[in-house]
Amino acid sequence: MTVRTHDQAEPIRPRVRFNPFSAEFRRDPYPLYRQLREAQPVHKTLGMWVLTRHSDVRGVLHDRSFGAGLIPRLVGEQAERLGQQNVARIERLGRKSLVFTDNPDHARLRGLVNRVFTARAVADLRPLVARVTEDLMRRAWNAGGLDVITELAAPLPVTVLCEWMALPGDLRERVGPWTHDIRFLLEPGLMKAEDFTRVCAVVEEFATALDGVLAERRSQPGADLISRLLATRTAGGDMLSDEELIFVCIMCFVAGNETTKSLIGNGVLALLRHPDQAALLRRRPALVRAAVVEALRYDCPLQLTKRLATRDADIDGNRISAGDQVLVCLGAANRDPAVFDRPDEFDLTRTAGDHLAFGHGMHGCLGGLLAELQAEIAFEYLYRHSQDLELPDGELQWQDHSFIVRGLKNLPVTLRSVR
Repeated sequence: MTVRTHDQAEPIRPRVRFNPFSAEFRRDPYPLYRQLREAQPVHKTLGMWVLTRHSDVRGVLHDRSFGAGLIPRLVGEQAERLGQQNVARIERLGRKSLVFTDNPDHARLRGLVNRVFTARAVADLRPLVARVTEDLMRRAWNAGGLDVITELAAPLPVTVLCEWMALPGDLRERVGPWTHDIRFLLEPGLMKAEDFTRVCAVVEEFATALDGVLAERRSQPGADLISRLLATRTAGGDMLSDEELIFVCIMCFVAGNETTKSLIGNGVLALLRHPDQAALLRRRPALVRAAVVEALRYDCPLQLTKRLATRDADIDGNRISAGDQVLVCLGAANRDPAVFDRPDEFDLTRTAGDHLAFGHGMHGCLGGLLAELQAEIAFEYLYRHSQDLELPDGELQWQDHSFIVRGLKNLPVTLRSVR
């Protein structure tokens, strides 16, 4: 019920409680996003400003006065709070990672890395991604069933990156577990003392192993990603330091693994829940690219990300002070009816709208094209080479090790090859 007073033109709406840690939010955050957009699109809670409208989210991501360097600072503060020592390396990893740097560091690092992460370079990986996907799917066809998460979506991005970097076999087996541990740094407020101990040890192990790979590539360069990064220089002769290059490689896994896995899993789930759209994709395979884009909009892997206001600003009449933390809800922005017609419908023929699943502005996701390529090929193999995919009975289990990433723990389906 709304209440009006004699001098008040607008109704007083009931306050909506934002709790991203609840089991209900984990199962389905979109009803809460809708309530927040309608009642409190810009409000302060949990010590931060929460934004849920597309225009506000896009505006903050585009505005360079909202810095991305908050996470490294929070890592240091949490380490100090827990009495953790010897965290210098992980603090440097945060400060020198593209995801968390601001200019001038960001412009310098991105200018170097962009010379290698080109659209052409990603397109050239199509045969590799197709081969890895087909290998994974062949095992599933032989078994008659597939867990989309554990047997396809999780191993695919790790395997592709290991191949692109031409990592030695003994190192490949450790990359997946290492990546899972290091991703704790993306949410430092959730880290306990034992998490810091483990992450510090893993970063040192990972960096030491990559030191050896760098030495080998200097003596015997190839066409792999690491060799290309070693050879990259600006016109003025600037290049990545060894540690910066190692951090680029580590963050490729940390930033790309969970998000690509969740993109594939969430996209397949959306198709399973919308059999009319799955049937459309089977009839019109050329829509596979549209299916990936719609999956990114409809149920994006990275739901939330933070920025730090470096100057006073006004958002919809709310005074944001320098030093305030701002939580931008990408998942909410991607369902905003002001931008997307019928936003809660999964529609492969959708043409209008600009999703923010990969962020926006100078911190737009570096690996977005590679994530899209892997999802495109995974969808293609699932819906062109197999049939009778069925959604499992029972309640789905969503991962609970992160509150910013939305993805399933498991997604078993039955398969029957049409080949």
